[in-house]
Amino acid sequence: MSDAYDFVVKRDDLRDTGVLPVPDEEEVALEPGQALLRIDNFSLSANNVTYGAMGDAMNYWDFFPAPEGWGRVPAWGFAEVTRSEHEGTPVGTRVYGYFPMSSYLVINPGENSPDGFTDVSPHRAALPMIYNRYSIVSEPEQGSDREALTALFSPLFATSFLLDDWLAEEQYFGAERLILSSASSKTALGLAFLLNTKRRTDAKIVGLTSPGNRDFVEGTGLYDEVNGYDDLTGLEPPEAAVYLDFAGSGELRARVHEIFGDELKASVIVGAADWESLMPPEGNQPLPGPDPGLFFAPDRAEKRLGDWGGEGLRDRVNTEQRKFIDSSGAWLTIRRGSGPDELGAAFRGLVEGETSPDQGWSIRP
Repeated sequence: MSDAYDFVVKRDDLRDTGVLPVPDEEEVALEPGQALLRIDNFSLSANNVTYGAMGDAMNYWDFFPAPEGWGRVPAWGFAEVTRSEHEGTPVGTRVYGYFPMSSYLVINPGENSPDGFTDVSPHRAALPMIYNRYSIVSEPEQGSDREALTALFSPLFATSFLLDDWLAEEQYFGAERLILSSASSKTALGLAFLLNTKRRTDAKIVGLTSPGNRDFVEGTGLYDEVNGYDDLTGLEPPEAAVYLDFAGSGELRARVHEIFGDELKASVIVGAADWESLMPPEGNQPLPGPDPGLFFAPDRAEKRLGDWGGEGLRDRVNTEQRKFIDSSGAWLTIRRGSGPDELGAAFRGLVEGETSPDQGWSIRP
């Protein structure tokens, strides 16, 4: 019996997970122009919960098809070409990119460049290019903490970078406070790091977090102020502010809007760590202040690809990301897991919010 598998979740209940057996990679019939990538490792974080929570709204389920009612949650990681019918993609090529939580992935590489290629499979053609690109790893650090940190932070930090870039272009909406919910999340920490190191604004960086994570968030030193979700009185009196919503909690969003009203200059939904409460209990009712808007990182990436080119964007992101990864050793520990059982336990822990913010998962399927 094959040991290869696809890890799947119910689209309407991320707690309900399953493991579907698939043929061994040697048994897969490759068509001309295809290559098979054996997935070596990928990261797990609240980002993956966001992919699942917004799978329908943002088309994340469309990347890797699954049986009716089920979805394959995407993850960022590393893989190796073990079989190939594509002339420009030789066996042994190691790549970084966007994968399902599976044993392997069959792709249709497009035209290769020295640094990578794009999957041009028909079902991915209309999806954002940033997710279809696979980067060739020229200096493999296979199994190292550095590689695990790269898999963990690269997709998250890219969002942090693009959000910081957009905020700077908007001159931070003239805010005196930038309020980040889910302040312990990796993407929020990346943004707080950039706001601190670049300091293109005098606005205070304010973190909102659960009471249990408050000590951790304060200990990172990346926030000027930290408030628990249980007591938002520290946000008063209201002054010009931008709300950067990494939690996705409709109830928390409503409370912030009630406090700031017209002093809230922008309300930006970035993530969905609190995936079950995207809408407030009263439903889609008008909120005081501005209408909440969604920040979709691939749209910003497309703009900067046009402005800077692919190499220019990658160089800018990678320069800042290396600094962030170097600094993360002070507050982050890598946890490792392997196989479908440990993958399932790790994913469900993230869904339930049980994973400590000072830990990041690296999974070998």
